[in-house]
Amino acid sequence: MTPPPGSAACLDAILPLVSAERMATTVTALASDDFTGRRVGTAGGAAARAWLVAHLTALGATVDTDDFPVRAVPEVYAAPTVIWGEGETATPLAFGRDVAVHSTSADTLQTRHGPLGVAGSIDPSGRWLVVPTGVSPLDAARDAHGTAGLLVSRAVDADGWQYTALAGPDPGPLPILTLNADTHRAVLATATRGGWLSANTPLRRLDVTGTNIHATLLAPPPGGVQVLLTAHYDGVGDHPGLRQPGASDNASGVAVVLEAAQILAAALPSGAGLSVALLDAEEVGALGSQHHCQQLQEGDVRPLVINVDGAGLLDQAAAVEAGGPAHGLLALLDQAGRHTGLALAAGPVASDNRRYAAAGLAAVGIGAGMAGYHSPADTPDRVDPQTLEAIARLVVATVCLVAAAPATLSSSIGDGR
Repeated sequence: MTPPPGSAACLDAILPLVSAERMATTVTALASDDFTGRRVGTAGGAAARAWLVAHLTALGATVDTDDFPVRAVPEVYAAPTVIWGEGETATPLAFGRDVAVHSTSADTLQTRHGPLGVAGSIDPSGRWLVVPTGVSPLDAARDAHGTAGLLVSRAVDADGWQYTALAGPDPGPLPILTLNADTHRAVLATATRGGWLSANTPLRRLDVTGTNIHATLLAPPPGGVQVLLTAHYDGVGDHPGLRQPGASDNASGVAVVLEAAQILAAALPSGAGLSVALLDAEEVGALGSQHHCQQLQEGDVRPLVINVDGAGLLDQAAAVEAGGPAHGLLALLDQAGRHTGLALAAGPVASDNRRYAAAGLAAVGIGAGMAGYHSPADTPDRVDPQTLEAIARLVVATVCLVAAAPATLSSSIGDGR
């Protein structure tokens, strides 16, 4: 006798099909040199997209892509050359570790050489001004007319890498470099003794095209629920001389979604439909999901959304953020967590799930990110296969439970938590 959909026996028959090895292979592929960090609008992003379309097509999905404009994506187009010193002593700084280009910096390819000074305490003309810790670069810039540029302190990760950010304010009028804390302290001390700095900030902004990938694996029955699995496939991209593979963020989330789609396409009970959206331009402000939400609203389509951003390493529990009318979906997610043995904890998942929730859709974000993301430390060997398996099992179990109880999930009442 076939166990009823969503029953423990049914779940226990499906969950062993989840393959950590298959997902690890996906992570390795997406983080490879062929895809060069997968930044939106790059050849690496396009190559990753073609690979993903082929993968989904091989699963039997109906796949299409959808373009949208993305404005002013920052790109460090040459490694900055930064040297500082005192008198005849000169110390070069290592790009990505000692120094990086601030995301609001002006673009200056030509090297600027000038004496060091402390922001707010000296005539800024022609000087590289060290901004004391705790002072906003924007505040410092207002009083720095004629300066060569600003130097601000920035934290590094456990591996000593500076974090790459693509989203943020528009560029200001000044070159701005970020220094790790030790370098910042040393340069600040030298600034009071008449030191100097020579540097450039080669950071341009490009208007590009983002492209979402949409795949339908199972159409919903009449009046039934559509489940939408989402993950962003873009990364922050490589810098000149620095690979930034984007393994945990978010090749791991894509791997989980592809694995869940493969399992569910063959085994999902008939109570729900299943579709996938692999989203572009998350790293520049979740623009891919914003574009998709507009399309869903125009078509009056209201799926239940499960977004995975980061499945690299569990720290006791997976983070879950619910939004929109997600109380029913969240209850089934909790039930799936208990069945699969995965602890869940309410926590921020600042990703595409927030766009869907803001559009009034029931949406949950799931995250198990790891340190070192947005840097060269985000490598496939550091993505934990057991975490991939645990998150994929959670997603599969949740969707099975949704299909078994679709009538409880169609409410448009907002989540009152």
